[in-house]
Amino acid sequence: MVSTTPAALATDNTTAPSRLQLKASTEVRLETGYTRTLAAGSNWQRAGTLSQGAVYRPVGTIFTIEGRQVHEAYLVIADQRLVGFYLPGEQAYSPLSKAVPITTGEPQ
Repeated sequence: MVSTTPAALATDNTTAPSRLQLKASTEVRLETGYTRTLAAGSNWQRAGTLSQGAVYRPVGTIFTIEGRQVHEAYLVIADQRLVGFYLPGEQAYSPLSKAVPITTGEPQ
């Protein structure tokens, strides 16, 4: 199962960019044993914030993580590191046990 805690997405008042693009492909190993790849060149739109970081949803596609079930997921980013996922369908946060460094920039 995907580990989650209830989370309320807040209106964004951070200085994080409103859109970002991943500059390098990044592989993320989930606690469930599954691996997800964040594609280089993928674009993400800021959706709000959680106490854990800025929340970004994919642009033009759906991103999922998998455990016993498949969950739609948004990235939660703090200090250029992926710290976990926001699951909009469940209104929950799913942390990573180890944050993953990611390389981002403004969309071209």
